[in-house]
Amino acid sequence: MGAAQPTRKEVPEMVDFDVVDLPEADHVEEGDTAPDFTRPLVNAEYWEDSALDDAVDEPTLLLFHPMDGAFQATYLYNAVDEHGWADDLQVLGLSISSPYAHKRLLAERGEGVRIFSDPGAGVVEEYGLDHDIDGMTGITETRPAVFLLDGDRTVDYAWVASEHPEFPDAEEIDDAIDRLVD
Repeated sequence: MGAAQPTRKEVPEMVDFDVVDLPEADHVEEGDTAPDFTRPLVNAEYWEDSALDDAVDEPTLLLFHPMDGAFQATYLYNAVDEHGWADDLQVLGLSISSPYAHKRLLAERGEGVRIFSDPGAGVVEEYGLDHDIDGMTGITETRPAVFLLDGDRTVDYAWVASEHPEFPDAEEIDDAIDRLVD
């Protein structure tokens, strides 16, 4: 994973960046049990080490996103707020950003969300979502991904970006949540 270099596509002139195809990834899929891990879990007030297994005892939307300042993170947490996902089920995020960055993000968006901090990208690698940032060896981040877990950590729905930037279909996530929680 991460050894192949991304290929670049041309993007229409109205967009000021290239779309980058990400290398194939051997990531967590629907039907898999989401791997357990322990990392700092940040809410709007504080953080403490928590295991995913301890946090997931009900349907949970697990969002992997690049660093908190990246527009993909803003998009995901705006979607959480706009669609009211945290009202329907537990929403947990994960990125390589620090707990301090997570607190700043949660002060602006992601009402009711908690975010795991994985600065060493170990969880990102375990989930098969790691890639080098712009081909910079040793600088790893996560590709955006969405996993809908049941109370036993079984993946009921999975979406993983295959290019950068790429965003999940919020309506598809709505449908998956409706199927799981109804």
